[in-house]
Amino acid sequence: MATRKFVIDTSLFVNPYAREKFGKDPSSAVLGFVKYIEGLDIELYIPPSIFSELKNFADAKAIEELELVVKKRAPNTYGIYLPAAVLYDFIEDVRLRINKGLRLSEEFAKDNHPDNDEKLRKLRDKYREAMRTGIIDSKEDFELVLLAKELEATLISSDEGAIKFSNQIGCEHLQADKFYPLLKKLKSQ
Repeated sequence: MATRKFVIDTSLFVNPYAREKFGKDPSSAVLGFVKYIEGLDIELYIPPSIFSELKNFADAKAIEELELVVKKRAPNTYGIYLPAAVLYDFIEDVRLRINKGLRLSEEFAKDNHPDNDEKLRKLRDKYREAMRTGIIDSKEDFELVLLAKELEATLISSDEGAIKFSNQIGCEHLQADKFYPLLKKLKSQ
């Protein structure tokens, strides 16, 4: 059987549901993951930007151990073909989100209740949800999906935007919380 390739996202170690089988916090999850995959015939990749992001969540020992089993690689952003329809859909989605954010801001401006701190918190939450949920919202997420596409690897992530984008460009993906059962299955083969 051919070696399986996976591109892993920070969410594998940060999302509580995804990491629960590997460890209780990001550092222990990284260490548990490294130990669990020992001996498996798989290739793991992570874009340098995602690796740097993970350093904000896991301690140095865990990062050092992970660095021994993953290949850090950036996608070839100049050599990957993306259909114009994907960009067209992205632009339309961003336009709709901007309009939704504008309507939320207008609601906030019209509301004359005196508790501004509470109103601002609600506005921030609603605005973040309207603008960022289900969309590629960072260059790190974009690199993650592009690398998986380039390598013809399975993307492992809990990020809704990354998963949606991977669907649009025909990239295989797996929810991060389903990775442990897959690895368990691979171990038994």
